[in-house]
Amino acid sequence: MSAQLAAAPATDTAAAAPPYLVVEQVSKHFGTTIALERASLTVAAGEFVSFLGPSGCGKTTLLRAIAGLDPATSGRILQDGRDITFLPPAARDFGIVFQSYALFPNLTVTDNVGYGLRGRAWPASRRTHRVAELLGLVGLAEHARKYPAQLSGGQQQRVALARALAAEPGLLLLDEPLSALDAQVRQHLRQELRALQRRLGVTTVMVTHDQEEAMGVSDRIVVMSRGLIEQIGTPETIYRHPASAFVAGFVGHASRFNAVVDAPPGTLVADGLTLPCLGARRMLYGAPVQAFIRPEDVALGPTATALEGNFAARVMHHEFLGPVCRVTLQAGRLQLEADVNPAVAPAIGEVLLAALPAERLMVFPRDV
Repeated sequence: MSAQLAAAPATDTAAAAPPYLVVEQVSKHFGTTIALERASLTVAAGEFVSFLGPSGCGKTTLLRAIAGLDPATSGRILQDGRDITFLPPAARDFGIVFQSYALFPNLTVTDNVGYGLRGRAWPASRRTHRVAELLGLVGLAEHARKYPAQLSGGQQQRVALARALAAEPGLLLLDEPLSALDAQVRQHLRQELRALQRRLGVTTVMVTHDQEEAMGVSDRIVVMSRGLIEQIGTPETIYRHPASAFVAGFVGHASRFNAVVDAPPGTLVADGLTLPCLGARRMLYGAPVQAFIRPEDVALGPTATALEGNFAARVMHHEFLGPVCRVTLQAGRLQLEADVNPAVAPAIGEVLLAALPAERLMVFPRDV
């Protein structure tokens, strides 16, 4: 699936309104290195979109091109109908939050937040009111006179967020804003961030390598790999209907195995096992494929009995993950992972019936 096809807005309302941000065929080259290749996407006004991918995939390069910090080599970027492709950052309408906070250590929280509020548009009374309003929004009103060194990491990131929002930008850019925080603070702050974004209605683009973070806060996700956009879609679409083997393997957790399309249509053969697969119905007989199955989709025991293509598998390993226990299964040379209730987890060495629901198997062509 192309990025253009996958980029359908999440709602009919978004489709009816002109996009607020348009990226058209944007590439970025650093000498002979291609960091970004012909990226295209649209972002609706008020939408929260995340760029997700492994290190070096081009997500930060794309964000910096939108900000003008690393201007695009080719292509076009429009914001609210205005061509900003080659404008300097100061001439663009955005606020940005970096991973490193980038606060001024010698300024108080109040002065950090109000740092960019200058000129005739921001007289002292309006500036004071705006800073107080934002500190209230991010829950830092009582810390207004403190310095950054007197704050926790989460509080410092709230200051950075308030500063980015201070001048009422049309676009908020977030460059891995929570990655420097510990897990518990990160989870809490991302919920606050999403709630604040919804309350203000500011169009937001975030770069992250954290899948859970992207899935939890985004209206849509842009999955990137090697400078290319692999897929654009809602979190559910990205997870349940990946457009490529890369997306299926990168987003979430899945067991992967090689198979061949068999007859009748809609059947795979993998290491001697015959597996029904709805996704294989439109594939040619004998075509080599990569198949993926989510651990929560693997049926075990009585549930597997009623499914076509069930097979015997031996439990090889347990991994306790809190709400679920992930078990490793072996069926001949085929190895799979399945999530089960820890209270009824099968014993290591136990042989039980397993099945892969035909509608849950994800298949993609495989080069041989």
